[in-house]
Amino acid sequence: MNASKYAAELKIVPPWPVVGTLAQRELVRFFRQKNRVFGALGQPIIFWLLFGAGLRANDLDYKYFFPGTLVMILLFTAIFATISIIEDRREGFLQGVLVAPVPRWSMVLGKVLGGAAIAMIQGLIFLLLGWLAGKFGWFEVISPSVLGVVAAILMMFVIAVALTALGFLIAWRMDSTQGFHAIMSVFLLPMWLLSGAFFPMIVGGWLGWIIRLNPLTYGVAGLRHYLQNESIVGAAGLPSPSLCWLVSLIFAGLMLAAAWWIAGTRSTADLL
Repeated sequence: MNASKYAAELKIVPPWPVVGTLAQRELVRFFRQKNRVFGALGQPIIFWLLFGAGLRANDLDYKYFFPGTLVMILLFTAIFATISIIEDRREGFLQGVLVAPVPRWSMVLGKVLGGAAIAMIQGLIFLLLGWLAGKFGWFEVISPSVLGVVAAILMMFVIAVALTALGFLIAWRMDSTQGFHAIMSVFLLPMWLLSGAFFPMIVGGWLGWIIRLNPLTYGVAGLRHYLQNESIVGAAGLPSPSLCWLVSLIFAGLMLAAAWWIAGTRSTADLL
């Protein structure tokens, strides 16, 4: 068998089993780290309860804060899941995947879907807690219809994919987890804070423009539309659901395309 015929045979390896295997690997790794599971669930719950209690005297109470906390869970879970890219490079696993006879996009999609699945699991648990809080009369957090819940879950998935792909994009150029945490502190945390989670879109001045230009703002706004009543949605000055979907889908598509592109480049130095 000559080299050209052998290379041609290598190219027919189906990519979808690779996607599924890499996604499953991310889930197995997550559930094996019990402290990671506990921290990922405990931090946003404590964060929500403490800030919700502090803001209870104002209009920005539990009801307003819930969608922002839900997006925070998706953000930090999805981003932290992509730290595995740095670990896989150190252990040599990533190099083995890169030289495999499969399209590069299958590796990207597998890692992104695995991280997004982890984020969705935690987001769905938190969404269930919010529904149970109102169901048992503890305090009313969300008041969605059945269609609203379905739409919210779909929006959560789009957000999770977009944020995981963004994390992939950042982690691919990183040689250390310390550098990854630095980028997260100066870029990703402000991205969440200025997404409408704290400040309504009706804020004026330069801060209002930043909020409007932030693609994550439209994910938070979309969740508000589907999870909360009309009084909160109207007072927040939110964009229309169609605009929220359009921006969120474009954001996810661009991040996936950028992750696919950067996976085809060399990664020999930090992002900075």
